[in-house]
Amino acid sequence: MRFSLSNKPFRKLAGLCAALLILPVAVACDNQPTDTVVDTTVDPTEAVTPDVATDPAAAEGDTIVDVATANGSFNTLVAALQAADLAETLSGPGPYTVFAPTDEAFAALPEGVLDKLLLPENKEVLTQILTYHVVDGAVTAADLETGMVPTLEGNDVDVVVDAGAVTVNGATVVQPDVTASNGVIHVIDTVLIPEGVDPAAL
Repeated sequence: MRFSLSNKPFRKLAGLCAALLILPVAVACDNQPTDTVVDTTVDPTEAVTPDVATDPAAAEGDTIVDVATANGSFNTLVAALQAADLAETLSGPGPYTVFAPTDEAFAALPEGVLDKLLLPENKEVLTQILTYHVVDGAVTAADLETGMVPTLEGNDVDVVVDAGAVTVNGATVVQPDVTASNGVIHVIDTVLIPEGVDPAAL
């Protein structure tokens, strides 16, 4: 004879054990402090500020001289402005437009000319050359038109605008509209020499 035992009591016992095991865990979870929740959201007011050092003109208050100094491509121009005592002028309120030759443009001058221009006895000639690169007022590339433009030196430069390309006395504007707090810089690839000035004769 085979006896059959009902498994219902065993099921009830198993269920009771499972409930007893789960209860402490649930209680422990309910007793967790509410302030332990980590907020992973980002406060937009604490976002990382872009590095304005990549754009020297982005910092408010940077003058033409500040921008040229920070850029790294105008070391010779900055040195020349200081030698001619023009750095303070171009740090003034202005506004000015500067056709700024790069270091490579100055290096393309005949050998020995730059060294002579930086000598104290040639300050007057250096001043003539540098002021020949400066126009009164802030003139953006969009405002430039073909024609003769007066400079602070006294002579005019010949500006040609053709299909978006700009040249000044034949020198190419390789980067227009570098803005500063007191004007604008147009980068050129050649040093401009005013009429009547012969640096090679120094």
